[in-house]
Amino acid sequence: MLNRFMLCMLLSVTIAAVSQILLKKSALRHYSSVLREYLNPYVIGGYGLLFFSMLLTVYAYSGMDYKNGPVIESLGNVLVLFLSFLFFRERISRKKLLGIIFIVVGMMVFYA
Repeated sequence: MLNRFMLCMLLSVTIAAVSQILLKKSALRHYSSVLREYLNPYVIGGYGLLFFSMLLTVYAYSGMDYKNGPVIESLGNVLVLFLSFLFFRERISRKKLLGIIFIVVGMMVFYA
């Protein structure tokens, strides 16, 4: 069921989640100027990863059914939640956990 294009899409989603963490890390810092706020390693790296993720997504869509894309992309929400917990010690509320459960169950129903 998983082919190289779907694996590429999973990699793309993972890279996009990491880029969101980098951008949030940058947003939580205070910078001495507006220029430094936008030209720092976290922002440049985050947007660079987002660009690479976009290229991977375009490649992945070239070899898989379009209906699979949004389902795999929704996994990004799950990854961002857990990465935020790991790196920022963000609390996982019941509502967030319930939302993640719905996402995972929806993916399971789609692929069953």
